[in-house]
Amino acid sequence: MRRFLACLVLLSNLTACAANTATVTDLAPVVPYQTVPPSETPTIIPLLTGILLPTPTTFIYTIVLGDTLSAIAQRYGLKLEVLLAANPGIQPAALSVGSTLIIPTSNIIPPEPTPTPAPLQVQQAHCWSETDGGLWCFALVSNEYAQTLENLSAQFTLHDASGQELASQSVFALLDTLPPGKSMPLAVHFSPQIQIDVAVRIQVLTSIRLLPGDTRYLPVIPENTLVNVDAGGRTAQVTGRLVLTGAGTANTLWVLATAYDAAGNVVGVRRWESPSPLTGDTPVLFDFFVYSVGPAIDRVEFLAEARP
Repeated sequence: MRRFLACLVLLSNLTACAANTATVTDLAPVVPYQTVPPSETPTIIPLLTGILLPTPTTFIYTIVLGDTLSAIAQRYGLKLEVLLAANPGIQPAALSVGSTLIIPTSNIIPPEPTPTPAPLQVQQAHCWSETDGGLWCFALVSNEYAQTLENLSAQFTLHDASGQELASQSVFALLDTLPPGKSMPLAVHFSPQIQIDVAVRIQVLTSIRLLPGDTRYLPVIPENTLVNVDAGGRTAQVTGRLVLTGAGTANTLWVLATAYDAAGNVVGVRRWESPSPLTGDTPVLFDFFVYSVGPAIDRVEFLAEARP
């Protein structure tokens, strides 16, 4: 499954490398916390109704360096949901140069069955300001269903005090799936010159329940996790190991560490990718850092994902 390159490029540019050769994506270097209060809003607008499916008439597009799903969809006059529906195996945050996409030729919805989008509970939405005027914004979503959710994405829109739209971006989650009963942040960075006194509005775009018997993911859990927060609360070193709870070999293996402050607000997130496969007999160890873009780190929670 190919994912959203633009999100990874942005997040990777702000990464402090871990002490191994693993591929790491995180949200920001250490930045002094601003004295200006962060923006927070409980404003949530409803999930988009339905998923748009492409028409049978299509052509093939080859991904080049710098492509993103949203840019490709805009180039061909398509809605992002249509492009996703036409390419159900895509990894939005990890588009691979040279891979191909099916490009439908219209936004018409054919009368075909499709998985029902699942409304998501957005627990919180915060923006933390940077010294140069940029903003990191987080939306924490939770899965209250009995099934695992897949392909989570959302639109972040910033408004000033008068309701005027200042900026808007769509983003995908850093993991492809969200297990039942778990929460995961979606994160986006807005460039400098965005005023601090803003409200952020979140619209969930995609969220699909996995069908029974789906074999594209393997059951994996993080064990023996340890969190060591530095004296200033800005950085946390996290260690642990990943274990498969079923048969198979995971060739793609991710750990997502989410940092929270004492009030329970998301202040940082980082994704670690294993450089080696995981089997049921040999756990994989992880050791990396996660950073706060807001107040001091109080705790870190973990999610893991494995694919054959």
